[in-house]
Amino acid sequence: MRYLYVTGGKQKPRLLKSEEEWNLYERALILRLDTQAKTSEVCVDYVSPAEAQPDDVSSILFKAGTLEGRRMWVTTSTEVLIYDVPGFQAAGRISLPCFHDVHHVVPTPEGNLLIANTGLDMVAEITPDGKTLREWDVLGEPLWTRFSRETDYRKVASTKPHKSHPNFVFFLGNEPWVTRFKQKDALCLTQPERRIAIEVEKPHDGVKFGEWLYFTTVDGRVVIANQRSLSVEQVVDLNKIDGGEGHILGWCRGILVVDERRVWVGFTRIRHTKFKENVLWVKHAFHEVDRPTHMTLYDLVEKKALTEINLEECGVNIIFGILPAT
Repeated sequence: MRYLYVTGGKQKPRLLKSEEEWNLYERALILRLDTQAKTSEVCVDYVSPAEAQPDDVSSILFKAGTLEGRRMWVTTSTEVLIYDVPGFQAAGRISLPCFHDVHHVVPTPEGNLLIANTGLDMVAEITPDGKTLREWDVLGEPLWTRFSRETDYRKVASTKPHKSHPNFVFFLGNEPWVTRFKQKDALCLTQPERRIAIEVEKPHDGVKFGEWLYFTTVDGRVVIANQRSLSVEQVVDLNKIDGGEGHILGWCRGILVVDERRVWVGFTRIRHTKFKENVLWVKHAFHEVDRPTHMTLYDLVEKKALTEINLEECGVNIIFGILPAT
């Protein structure tokens, strides 16, 4: 798998150390990487329209997406964008007033879209033309009690702190699932008694490969769970593989499973934040030795790093997703 797509964003050139993520990034980017030559080309360089931003200093970046066949679905904080690949011709755009801090989108078996509407602690199923079919509060609370249907959340800078922060959606069979950051688990939305406990740290992702589900945790671990038993079978601490003395790999998010032993994993440079509970795992936060935004190919069997790509040299300062570019 020589060629990969990376979704993320470009950081603004001048920032205060206290800037939050919703003000940090100026452009949404999709790169095509040649992992052997370690070169890249920009497939999409995107700026959200004014009506889909709270103000003119709001962050613009691509979060996680899904690639099936020749179509890619990817989100900004307030939009779902659809592209035909490999040419990346625009094939659709959806932006609803309820969209806020949207983290991920995946097509449903029926051809609709399942969306992690992170800023409202919800998941929504919508049609390709933007009609809402179903909504779930990921904590099982009554819908639209903490938030208002009358508010255009695309114009709201932040709804943090979140109670759950759902960030990645996937299907097991026909059942929709979501990872819940604060609850350290993955939850079946239609049968909430079914869950996968990811107790080591706060999770991202939920990528299927064979009989397994691969999750990342923000502190740099890969958690592998059995799809049938819903039990965690293995936890691999990537910090022990190539963290190095006094180094932090970064905010771990984005995984692509190559085969039974090799995975690409993404890391974003650690940043200052007033939401300290989200970075409590960082024991020596913000030292000079913190690593740049990068992605690494790991051999999980031999427990070693095979190759690394510095994404900041490619113009990407935050990474959310890694997808195969066939």
